[in-house]
Amino acid sequence: MTGFLRWCRNATSETARMVRADAGLYLFVLAYTAAGLLLLQFTGTEDRATYWVYVRRWAIIFILFFPLVAVIIDAARVAHRLNARRGLAMRRAFSASRVATLVSGVALLMVMVLFQGTFTSLKNAMTFWRDGFQYDRIQADIDRLLHFGVDPWRLLYSFGKHDAVRVAIEWNYNVLWFVLCFGLLFFVATSPRAAAIRGRYIACFMLTWIVCGNVFATLFLSAGPAFYGEVTGDTARFAEQLAFLARGADSPNSAVAYQAYLWSLHESGATSFGSGISAFPSVHVALVAMNAFFIAEYSRRLGMAAFAYVAFIIASSVYLAWHYAIDGYVSIAIVAVIHVLVKRYARTGMADRRRPISAPKPSAHPETEAAATAS
Repeated sequence: MTGFLRWCRNATSETARMVRADAGLYLFVLAYTAAGLLLLQFTGTEDRATYWVYVRRWAIIFILFFPLVAVIIDAARVAHRLNARRGLAMRRAFSASRVATLVSGVALLMVMVLFQGTFTSLKNAMTFWRDGFQYDRIQADIDRLLHFGVDPWRLLYSFGKHDAVRVAIEWNYNVLWFVLCFGLLFFVATSPRAAAIRGRYIACFMLTWIVCGNVFATLFLSAGPAFYGEVTGDTARFAEQLAFLARGADSPNSAVAYQAYLWSLHESGATSFGSGISAFPSVHVALVAMNAFFIAEYSRRLGMAAFAYVAFIIASSVYLAWHYAIDGYVSIAIVAVIHVLVKRYARTGMADRRRPISAPKPSAHPETEAAATAS
């Protein structure tokens, strides 16, 4: 029992230390939230605020699902070890330091509910600030100019216009993309192995949403190919593409079904989970590009694979009528600048204040730690 109490004290003090080390990230979230609410109030769009709809989903993802996955992976690693090393693996996996890293990371992620709610609230208000979508026609025309006088979706459909291809792309775009992007966020926030990049990664994550999804999206507000006819009156330009996508309206990950959901919210003036429409630049592409830059720092070969996935997401966003191709191209450029600037700042003043450990060290009292774990 004494060993367990010592483990609890160590875990509590280590968690408190790590939370204090995250003070800058907490302040950033609070400052962004306060600035967002003031902007909504100042522009008379406070009814666009959307927060509570994220709390339940965020809790399921970051308090239940991903922590359970992490525990299962740690348990599998312990079970995989030879008998002689299994005890050491157990002490590392469930040490006070490892648990403190997990708890403090989950605490930060839950505070980021405010960040996600503020982002959506501002996105909901953008059409009121800009009096509608004004840049679809010019962005679509630039797309055509860059792709040899052809709308890029036609190039993709010349070889990929098949239901099986559509189903696979929809699953990747709506399911796998989410698991990869938010799974990596969880890993970096909660794993000791990612301590060296933790502060920089989360700063880049939030700046990517803000710069791409708030700043540039407001300046060059567009709705995207799915809604091109609604906002320009030209229903013919993407009619063939939308007719093909409509064939999958009843599929589990249907792009056209979610697009209809977003447009119904837009027309009714309602707010809800994921509400708000903006195409340029693509946050979908920006987040996978951000991950690709970090992965490339770790391994050039894995980085090449990650950037290949970025190219696939750009093509998928065009294929599913979510985005113009330039939405993805510009996103990569913006994220590259964010990555370089944050990395440069991290070298001079934002170095992670957590210990840059690759794995928790074994306890100085292995017998008491083991007893605490067993009890």
